[in-house]
Amino acid sequence: MAEEERSESREAAAGRAIRVLLVDDHQVVRRGLRTFLEVQDDIEVVGEAADGAEGVARTEELRPDVVLMDVKMPGMDGVEALRKLRELANPAKVLIVTSFTEQRTVVPALRAGAAGYVYKDVDPDALAGAIRSVHAGHVLLQPEVAGALLAQEESGGAQGRGGSLTEREREVLGLIADGRSNREIARALVLSEKTVKTHVSNILMKLDLADRTQAALWAVRHGLAG
Repeated sequence: MAEEERSESREAAAGRAIRVLLVDDHQVVRRGLRTFLEVQDDIEVVGEAADGAEGVARTEELRPDVVLMDVKMPGMDGVEALRKLRELANPAKVLIVTSFTEQRTVVPALRAGAAGYVYKDVDPDALAGAIRSVHAGHVLLQPEVAGALLAQEESGGAQGRGGSLTEREREVLGLIADGRSNREIARALVLSEKTVKTHVSNILMKLDLADRTQAALWAVRHGLAG
């Protein structure tokens, strides 16, 4: 994992820095996150917001690559902000920053489109690694949260739809479950990224799933993960 994170760091450093927006209603938390991240050569903090509504507006304005977002905020909370960003088709990856006691709120956030989550007491190096990971297209889940999502996915009725997938779509789905980004899937299957994106869209449509997180969990549950 450490080697993978270093590889992602080198890829980011070779191009432009990963642009990050901080969304939290506590200034001291935002200040701490900024302090953690400003020492990273491949990460740039481009702005801050104090609540979900401002976070959505700033995400639309600044177009960051990754948004670090608290779940519980006054007014529009993190889950509602995620839903709004999905409605706007904003491409930013959202990494939820939460406390351990708020873990039950993580599942709704992931279902609303978050790419993963970290705890507020996360080690600075681990935080930077998480940002690089979601920027590269990976999904960050703890086993207990994955189990909760799987239970909800099964109750939603996607289980019986796997037969509609083509063999190529099953290959793509397996690689999604392995944490591969579209670029990595394209390389592995000798396809263009555009073709991979089309396959991913078809998979989500056929399985009636909302995002890559649910697709990855479906693949794990049904034995398609490597």
